[in-house]
Amino acid sequence: LRRGGLARDIVEAVLAHPGRWGSSEIGKGKTVCLDYSSINIAKRFHIGHLSTTMIGNSLKRIYDFNGYTTVGINHLGDWGTQFGKMICAYKKWGNREEVEKGGVQAMVDLYVRFHHEAEQHPELEDEGRAWFKKIEDGDKEATAYFDVFKKVTMTAVGKIYDRLKIKFDSYAGESFYNDKMEACLDILREKHLLVESDGAQVVNLDAYDMPPCLLVKADGATLYATRDIAAAYYRKKTYDFYKCLYVVAYQQNLHFKQLFQVLKLMDFAGADDMEHVAYGMVSMEDGSMSTRSGRVIWLQEVLDKAVEKARKIIEEKNPDAPNKDEIAESVGVGAVVFSSLWNNRIKDIVFSYDKVLNFDGETAPYVQYTYARCASALRKGGDVDMSNVDLGAITSDEGYDVIKSVITFGDSVRLAAKLREPCYVTRHIVDLAEKFNRFYIDHRILVDDAPTRNARLALTKAVGNVIKCGLGLLGISAPEEM
Repeated sequence: LRRGGLARDIVEAVLAHPGRWGSSEIGKGKTVCLDYSSINIAKRFHIGHLSTTMIGNSLKRIYDFNGYTTVGINHLGDWGTQFGKMICAYKKWGNREEVEKGGVQAMVDLYVRFHHEAEQHPELEDEGRAWFKKIEDGDKEATAYFDVFKKVTMTAVGKIYDRLKIKFDSYAGESFYNDKMEACLDILREKHLLVESDGAQVVNLDAYDMPPCLLVKADGATLYATRDIAAAYYRKKTYDFYKCLYVVAYQQNLHFKQLFQVLKLMDFAGADDMEHVAYGMVSMEDGSMSTRSGRVIWLQEVLDKAVEKARKIIEEKNPDAPNKDEIAESVGVGAVVFSSLWNNRIKDIVFSYDKVLNFDGETAPYVQYTYARCASALRKGGDVDMSNVDLGAITSDEGYDVIKSVITFGDSVRLAAKLREPCYVTRHIVDLAEKFNRFYIDHRILVDDAPTRNARLALTKAVGNVIKCGLGLLGISAPEEM
């Protein structure tokens, strides 16, 4: 390949399609449903929710970039005995004013207290179940309490989602499918798949080396699987999906194997188009997390600490920077998001503040700084005149490495979509940033010679364009100045 000709073709192509270099239309006419984040009502957003939230958000952006129609679904955990326990705790030890003022943490404190008290007074468990039965039966008092819990939770998590730049197309949670389960159970009965086992109703999966899939308990209560079956039918009918992806921790591997097998036995039209996008678990350095026992790292605190650190660095290194708060938010939040998308998703993560708050090396602040460096050079260099360029100024080995990394960006994006692995985008933009920084150090951009300056500014503009695009696919912003 002639390096000069290739350099011109690629740089001109990137600059002709700002923000779209590497995109494709391979998904045109196809809809991908993504079920991710799926927070629980009356619980705070903790670090364990970060992986599902950011992997799902990034995949949604990647599929959009490749021409698919996407539907982001937050399958809210808004059903179950825990809400009866919450009402029990609320009536015994809480009040509306405290909950509305203290937010989700006030509800978490009540929930933790309930479990401590129940160890000494087991009869509380029965009270909790009785209150949930009232929710199921539509009791006015019970649903009024539940509506308060839901409103307070959604206000709190909405602030987190805003910081993470995440929007969902649907918040249809478990409770949404309550009136849609019976029709699915009827299909199972018609196909003689539903059998009784110790008073409960199950689908026998012995032939597939799996335990039975429990759908209705002996007391008539339904389960996650029952609602997931109803959700699958609803999503196929509503969105006619090409793929339906569930971004859920690998702890639920068996659940999804059972779910998909039951749907196949039901002759469900989308059974072969559903996929569990599993990811690794997050634990603390001294063991696993537990909301019940209060052993949790809250995401808001992690974001605040990262932003605070970014602000201190900006004050030290660039005290005259405009919009310091905005830059600190972008850098701090970006660092946390990037840390969740750097590894292959199946890898277990031991959360460490030191790692997340380390802004050196292969991190979002490093990539963001490279983008800001590009933006600074372009501000100082002015307009690029592509009719007066010396292509030899960007075809050294260092320049050619940059060009090759720009060329293959789209391949990494498509691979990320195919394998459901945003880390391919994450690693690619780090690679591009490293190569550009080597070029930048060895070859001055703002030289007096106009053809040389134009060529290097053009390459700088193309690199900045691709880095900003890549950060955007991860859900991270690109500050113009740092």
